[in-house]
Amino acid sequence: MSKIIRIGTRDSELALWQAKTVQSQLEHLGHKTQLVPVKSDGDLKLDKPIYELGITGVFTKILDVAMLNNEIDIAVHSLKDVPTLLPKGIVQAAVLKRGNVRDTLVYKNNEEFLSQKHAVIATGSLRRKAQWLNRYPTHTVVGLRGNVNTRLQKLEESDWNGAIFAAAGIGRIGLTPEEAINLEWMIPAPAQGAIMITAREEDEDFRAICSEINHEETEICTTIERQFLNLLEGGCSAPIGALAFIKNEEVTFQGVLLSLDGSKKIEVNRKEKLGSHHNIAQFAANYILDRGGNRLMDDLKNVDKQTQIYSTKTLTEAQRHLFKNIKVDSSDFLKISLNRIPKPVLKSKIDNVIITSQNAVEAITRVFPKEELQFKNIYCVGRRTKKLIESKIGKVKHSENNAKALADYLVDFIDGTEVTYFCSDIRLDELPAILEENNIKVNEVEAYKTILDAAKIDATVEGVMFYSPSTVESYMQNNKADKIAYCIGDTTATEAKKYFKDVRVAKIPTVESVIELVNENYK
Repeated sequence: MSKIIRIGTRDSELALWQAKTVQSQLEHLGHKTQLVPVKSDGDLKLDKPIYELGITGVFTKILDVAMLNNEIDIAVHSLKDVPTLLPKGIVQAAVLKRGNVRDTLVYKNNEEFLSQKHAVIATGSLRRKAQWLNRYPTHTVVGLRGNVNTRLQKLEESDWNGAIFAAAGIGRIGLTPEEAINLEWMIPAPAQGAIMITAREEDEDFRAICSEINHEETEICTTIERQFLNLLEGGCSAPIGALAFIKNEEVTFQGVLLSLDGSKKIEVNRKEKLGSHHNIAQFAANYILDRGGNRLMDDLKNVDKQTQIYSTKTLTEAQRHLFKNIKVDSSDFLKISLNRIPKPVLKSKIDNVIITSQNAVEAITRVFPKEELQFKNIYCVGRRTKKLIESKIGKVKHSENNAKALADYLVDFIDGTEVTYFCSDIRLDELPAILEENNIKVNEVEAYKTILDAAKIDATVEGVMFYSPSTVESYMQNNKADKIAYCIGDTTATEAKKYFKDVRVAKIPTVESVIELVNENYK
């Protein structure tokens, strides 16, 4: 073929090295070529991390456009930068033999900081950051962007201990310093170290030419890695690592998914005979997703979303994952300080005891073990409070879902005319008022103090979850009642209605039921 092959490439030193490598191999086969350098958005916008640029294929998009406009015939990319789904009309034409797949730590002075509690490492990769923090959780990781030369210069001019690079990147342009070590423990990005050539799907001649320099072993391994990435639905915004290699006619695969802060890590390893390797990516992705990967990916997808719902009680991880595509934040709007209840109060025999919160249980058992308590009849509010009482104090004679219902029950069925009520310094008057109106004496014991401590939440938050009248009171100290109030029960809802126009009540008084109430609003 006599036509000159126009090779599109970014104009960074590394990209040009890669394009010239392709050019050299094609010309060695007798083809005429011409380099066509262009500048990508990823090269121009150096003030933001890659994952914040808001587009996929940040380093490849401009070459895709040039190819579809017939300005170039083929394009050369670092395969790890290429989206797993190529634009319509563009296909992978070849993958060159892979270089060093590893990440390299370039350090200043010495490596002693690796054994120290505090150190600063630079990288623009979420994958590298997450894996580093998983291994060195007390270290600090800072952002680093730019081409290889720029990043090395920034490291030299900084007070950082080191920075992480792709070994192939700094090695190909001869910039690997003596103060550098390969991170054998760090799983690289899918297809790291590989050079890819793309072409128009319709250009059979160019595709045929490129296939002459395709390296089959590299193609097999990088295909597995990129399928794994695609099945996890990850890109630059997800800390995903993958590495496949072939040895003795056997394909070995390693994959990893981490949380952004590195605190959670799910790994997978798989080996298959060459020829039986086609399901490795599917197996590995399913393995990761079935072991908490679904939750991690949901968290990663919600990272950049604005908080829609705020909970006035810190949610557990299991509770957070009950929300359906809703960005939720939470904190405790009430702080509890347990009082030291006088021993004589607890040492005496008490016929009727009322406990309406788990905090009261903790205050009581902090003074005396259950064996020394002499409570004849215990009445309580709430399923979880009942469970805690029976675990730490004794059998509950009767429980209700709210204080009013318990008061109404006691009016009819109490054994005697006196109760001891272990409560907070902040409590509703409803229960003691109903009892006293019906000639039942209430001896209140302040078991704990409730401190109102509400966060100031963003105006864009659409709804707030409340679990007690006190959480409503706390919220109102620092925030406006211009949102939907999702309440755990009628008593809480009564308080919320003093301020909020839209108040909704859960079917049963549990956190999970309030979450279900929120989900119904976002169907």
